[in-house]
Amino acid sequence: MKRVLTVLFATGFIVATLAGVSAAAYAVAGLAEKYLFPGASRLSNIIFLMLVFVMIIATLLTLAERKWSALMQDRVGPNRARIDLPGLRNRSLAGIPHILTDVLKMLTKEDFIPGTANRFLFKLGPILAFAPVFALFAVVPAGPSVTVFGHHVDMVVATPDFGVLYLLAIASLAVYGTALAGWSSNNKFALLGGVRASSQMISYEVALGLSLVGLFMAFSSLQLPALVGDLGLAGAQATGQAQYLWRTDGAFDLGIPAWGFILQPIGFIGFFAASFAETKRAPFDVPEGESEIIGYFVEYSGMKFGMFMISEFVEVVVLAGVTTALFFGGHHLPVGNEWLANQPLMQEHGWLYGTILGTVFWVKVVFLIWVQLVIRWTFPRFRYDQIQTLGWKILLPLGLVNVFVTGALVLWDPSLRALAVVGMLEIGVVVVLTMTKKAEAAEGGAHGAHGAHGHDHGHDAHGVPSHASAASTH
Repeated sequence: MKRVLTVLFATGFIVATLAGVSAAAYAVAGLAEKYLFPGASRLSNIIFLMLVFVMIIATLLTLAERKWSALMQDRVGPNRARIDLPGLRNRSLAGIPHILTDVLKMLTKEDFIPGTANRFLFKLGPILAFAPVFALFAVVPAGPSVTVFGHHVDMVVATPDFGVLYLLAIASLAVYGTALAGWSSNNKFALLGGVRASSQMISYEVALGLSLVGLFMAFSSLQLPALVGDLGLAGAQATGQAQYLWRTDGAFDLGIPAWGFILQPIGFIGFFAASFAETKRAPFDVPEGESEIIGYFVEYSGMKFGMFMISEFVEVVVLAGVTTALFFGGHHLPVGNEWLANQPLMQEHGWLYGTILGTVFWVKVVFLIWVQLVIRWTFPRFRYDQIQTLGWKILLPLGLVNVFVTGALVLWDPSLRALAVVGMLEIGVVVVLTMTKKAEAAEGGAHGAHGAHGHDHGHDAHGVPSHASAASTH
């Protein structure tokens, strides 16, 4: 019961913190537009979205992952580090001092460079591994466009016409960091890890891009704000994922939204699996397999090692944000969007409306981060041939089939309802297959337990009489 209360308190604290930072982001953006120059809100968005939200969440994930894995494995987790101040000496503070010790260790540890390494490329590797991942969030809309202090504010850093292509292009640059880190170290194990990481990332980039083509065809756009969509207020038609496939007539809008995972469940599965493999985290962590004594940054120490590690957690946050924008409606609620936007209080105070929906966006992001942590600590590591088989022989053919089916359904029914019906059938098939496998596993376990119980009466598992086994044991 204590753990349940702890989780509930932590959840409420996280939501309240996200709401507070979202309100501050809109307020500062409005003040920047009012007192600085037009477009100054984009600069404040860089500070709040990329430095505050992304970096702080990624930093806290270094602790959250250890605490969550301890909760799953019925352990206490990190609690030894203390702050030597009156009243704090005997308090673990939920393990937060471990973040400080990690930072101090990486900043003060010896910066070792192998004598036979290429010094320039060795130093360039961590930068190329971190910078592209960090820059990906620049095109992700983290809230609605509202009016604050009489000025229009967009909660996004940049809105290029080629938004999703920017994601794919910049994400592909990260492969240079892993390749250079492995090669420049002049270490055979690091080289093996770099080759594994590069081949894995390149193979999954094909499935990654292909899984999004159906979404592009459904919404006829490459811009993330257009894919997230706008509400149909003041007589305008809703666009993107803000529109409803089916809805009721009434003051409160209720219906089935045109979210990406409903229209493109196969595309969502392919995108999430391929993106997860791009992060090189378990069960796709073959390039860093400690049990095989390899890893493309095995020769790195100090803050260079820290850049590789923090880039993985930044990738977790960015993947959750991009997935939210593409497949889970971005900052939109599943129902009641128009009702909320039409409330006089929301129309009078745009920052409040932006804060509510901005918090919705970040709650979805935190939930998807939690899903990634659950996957990370549930499944064992895949073999390398299994990883390549999944990418080339499963995700790639599924992506191709999904593109043809989506194109045919969009041409047949531009309202996207036919596509949604097929998508919901696909979701149903996946659920049925999953539940069938669970039932078969449970039944097999029951038969195994019954068989073992039957052996207890006369024989052990190897057919040896139980009294003989007992005698040999004694």
